[in-house]
Amino acid sequence: MITLRLDSKLEQSIDNTAKYLGVTKSELIRRSIQEYLNKIPNQTPWDLGKDLFGKYSSGSKDLSAKRKKILKRKIRAKSNEKNTH
Repeated sequence: MITLRLDSKLEQSIDNTAKYLGVTKSELIRRSIQEYLNKIPNQTPWDLGKDLFGKYSSGSKDLSAKRKKILKRKIRAKSNEKNTH
């Protein structure tokens, strides 16, 4: 169940159209929503983010396999920076 607030002009337009088509306002609204949803392309998560994936590549192809070593190296480098200043 959905409750919907409409301005009077839109509500009148829906009422007139429903009468013209010989359907209830609820049926007209259901059909309209279904038609709108059918026009929206179903996109996978990959489709939605494909222009972002790899955008800021490090150039290294084994980051996930060596993540612990890389993180330790970066932490040591930061620590060494602080100790030299």
